Amino acid sequence: MMRMVRSGLPVAGLLFAWLIAVPMGWAQAQEAAAAHPAATLTIHVLNVSAGGTVRLGLYDRAGYPDDHSKPIAAADVKAVAGETVIVLRDIPPGVYAIETYQDINDNDQMDTTWLGLPLEPYGFSRDVHPFLSKPSFSKVKFTLAAGEQSQTLHMQNGVSLIASK
Repeated sequence: MMRMVRSGLPVAGLLFAWLIAVPMGWAQAQEAAAAHPAATLTIHVLNVSAGGTVRLGLYDRAGYPDDHSKPIAAADVKAVAGETVIVLRDIPPGVYAIETYQDINDNDQMDTTWLGLPLEPYGFSRDVHPFLSKPSFSKVKFTLAAGEQSQTLHMQNGVSLIASK
């Protein structure tokens, strides 16, 4: 009987090595996943108007103060009147803040008045209502643990809030 040889190992040896390596690789992947647990965050955005896109960013403390920083996670979802649900997956556990706005005219920016007041609906985690400036991280922060969690926030409109006072 003739044995086939590849790179100095018999085919049976290669098969044996593969049968050992695959489960070991799977076990290492499972250990890595357990060592670095992730979170899934479902955000329920309420008071959404019809039309446009709900744009949402999840920020850590370092990225929150800067309006030009890149979020830890982000999503742009077609607005659903009443409630738009956004799901962010594979987020490292930590302390975060959510900023969102509804880009009603889909021009990829938050439209503002000449004074800088928002013309489009916006919202923050913990449903914080800002007064003339973006709320501080300490007011909007929340802790995200491994596993599945949810947050609910309501869209606000700065111009209508000021007009009603």
